Amino acid sequence: MLRRILAITGRSGLFSLVSQGKNMLIVESLVDKKRTPAYSHDKVISLHDISIYTEEGELSLYEVLAAIEKLQGGKKLEKADEKDFLAKAVPTYDKERVHASDIKKLFSWYNILIESGMKNFKKQDDEVAEKSEE
Repeated sequence: MLRRILAITGRSGLFSLVSQGKNMLIVESLVDKKRTPAYSHDKVISLHDISIYTEEGELSLYEVLAAIEKLQGGKKLEKADEKDFLAKAVPTYDKERVHASDIKKLFSWYNILIESGMKNFKKQDDEVAEKSEE
């Protein structure tokens, strides 16, 4: 699921990959559903490739979002002390290497995903198979 959801540096929100063209991607905002191009010079990253630092290594965004969803019951996050909430969801997150701005972005992404109807934050079988082939 997260493989087709993109974050683009310099643009707020998250985007769904719609199509690929020569030297560009066509993306659709999950917030307002507007379609725009993302060019080869834009820094685009799939949420599938993001993880956070923990005391034991790294934890995939799938697992972090699933932990938040479990605590929230699939509901949108309200304003709270973000560091304390993340410490409840992922007690082993690395407090020195995960910055407040990263946590704020993580919670913003979670709310966008929940509002757009995406609530299953478990890796799909095809994504697990692709990862083992890499």
